[in-house]
Amino acid sequence: MARGSAVAWAALGPLLWGCALGLQGGMLYPQESPSRECKELDGLWSFRADFSDNRRRGFEEQWYRRPLWESGPTVDMPVPSSFNDISQDWRLRHFVGWVWYEREVILPERWTQDLRTRVVLRIGSAHSYAIVWVNGVDTLEHEGGYLPFEADISNLVQVQLTAQTSLGPVSDFYTLPVGIRTVAVTKSQFLINGKPFYFHGVNKHEDADIRGKGFDWPLLVKDFNLLRWLGANAFRTSHYPYAEEVMQMCDRYGIVVIDECPGVGLALPQFFNNVSLHHHMQVMEEVVRRDKNHPAVVMWSVANEPASHLESAGYYLKMVIAHTKSLDPSRPVTFVSNSNYAADKGAPYVDVICLNSYYSWYHDYGHLELIQLQLATQFENWYKKYQKPIIQSEYGAETIAGFHQDPPLMFTEEYQKSLLEQYHLGLDQKRRKYVVGELIWNFADFMTEQSPTRVLGNKKGIFTRQRQPKSAAFLLRERYWKIANETRYPHSVAKSQCLENSLFT
Repeated sequence: MARGSAVAWAALGPLLWGCALGLQGGMLYPQESPSRECKELDGLWSFRADFSDNRRRGFEEQWYRRPLWESGPTVDMPVPSSFNDISQDWRLRHFVGWVWYEREVILPERWTQDLRTRVVLRIGSAHSYAIVWVNGVDTLEHEGGYLPFEADISNLVQVQLTAQTSLGPVSDFYTLPVGIRTVAVTKSQFLINGKPFYFHGVNKHEDADIRGKGFDWPLLVKDFNLLRWLGANAFRTSHYPYAEEVMQMCDRYGIVVIDECPGVGLALPQFFNNVSLHHHMQVMEEVVRRDKNHPAVVMWSVANEPASHLESAGYYLKMVIAHTKSLDPSRPVTFVSNSNYAADKGAPYVDVICLNSYYSWYHDYGHLELIQLQLATQFENWYKKYQKPIIQSEYGAETIAGFHQDPPLMFTEEYQKSLLEQYHLGLDQKRRKYVVGELIWNFADFMTEQSPTRVLGNKKGIFTRQRQPKSAAFLLRERYWKIANETRYPHSVAKSQCLENSLFT
């Protein structure tokens, strides 16, 4: 350890969006200010996956007290990234288990010698269970992916003086862009600043070639340029909160966000228990705490496609929704349902009904002529029972770019386009009544676990994974700009209320 510096190393979970060693206290976002300095830890980390059969808590005792390279071979791993997409090692592509990230960090002398300085280690995201060591000390643990967590590590990296001096309070401040707007819901409308708002947008995944879910500025800017080209005014963060930089871009660009927690996969009765409920509430606390100051966020979503027909799910969802409302009374709360309207036990507690349906894909596949009738029946049944505004939160069809067939057949560009046209006719019958939005699944193709139903991932995107348009993208662009021009705004994206220049204005 060099004089006037400290070395910190940490072993982390499998996905990092970014880390920062910061000055002066916990932070909503690791940014510089007159009272703060940040040291980004993005870059190459030493990495190792534990492929042993005995993958369990406690295995770390053999490694964490000494550098990772001393206990065996390591590879370089960029942070942020998804390790599954980086290596050519086939074992990593589908690996789920313990992995190690390690990095040595040299801290500025003033951080380590001035005891008035508070040094905070912040992990942007580590999925899904993380244990962090600093200088061999078990410092913090966190369960749940996609959200930041941090710890004060001052006592682990600072030189401890034998003579303590009287230290006064230290000023700590930073600035945030400010957005001012109101959100309200009636039985048939979603209102922003007292005016009806219609969601015409997309579902997205943070995913791309090579980098996986890793944050990437060029990719983010490209995606927002495509959203503008498309005429989209909204997206849902399906099925987890996105990077904080994404939320800041939404504020700046005026993109409206339905912010969803990682509540996906609640498909079995045993998942609706008190342990899961407690953790779900904790996750919603983290989501709201992180994103509540973003004016772009207009609604919280607590789950995607839970088994909401179960009695136990009704109580579970009621409690999570009530807890979320207590955290933030200013925003409506929903979850995304694919249950039958008559059986859904969670729908009475939401402010807006969000529905996923894949007519002529998972149901009655090939029968495009049934979509309008099925969609009208769906909307009428849900609205008659619950008297709440409805968003078509998912619809779409798998499409392999370059596949063509006339008459349209499944997986061709013609079939995806025809399916969207039939959905749009059904949506237009209800969108001036009580349907308040439509979100295509999906913005772009994304990678998934391999299966007989997946051809190198999910291909329901209107753009390829490389962000090239399929035929349906042009259809959707024409529709979204037409809808936008019907509103009082001359452009598809409502003007940002954020007090800084919008790139769209």
